[in-house]
Amino acid sequence: MPPPPVKPLDPAELPALAQATLRTAKFPMLSSMDGDQPRVRPVSPVKTEGFTVYVANLRSYHKTGEIAHNPKVELCYLDPDHNQVRITGVAEVVTDAAVLNDIWAGNALLRAYLGTPDNPELIIYRIQPQRVQYMREWALHYHEVPLA
Repeated sequence: MPPPPVKPLDPAELPALAQATLRTAKFPMLSSMDGDQPRVRPVSPVKTEGFTVYVANLRSYHKTGEIAHNPKVELCYLDPDHNQVRITGVAEVVTDAAVLNDIWAGNALLRAYLGTPDNPELIIYRIQPQRVQYMREWALHYHEVPLA
């Protein structure tokens, strides 16, 4: 069976196509390393600015230790049309009160489960992108999305 035909892409459209996939997919898979074993789990971003993604976490979760040991992570978004975006980056703990308050104010789920923004269980990670890749459908070819 031959592979599906690859539709040509205008490189100037890549950022918009990738952003559309992020909005449609909503729940990416986050990969991190547990020693020498990769681990993947779905996450729910609490804020996205361009390709910088903020993810809420609890200190008691296993991924907290994984990210503390090795902050290199990857997010993979897959939308219903099988378009993919991979964001390779570094997760850092957000400590800026203004950013934390903005996320807290805009997320009823965090407020319902954690009660107050200073709950010691709450960690917000900012995943700073180092590389973004886009694949349309099952084209089997990733396109590099410019970060700037």
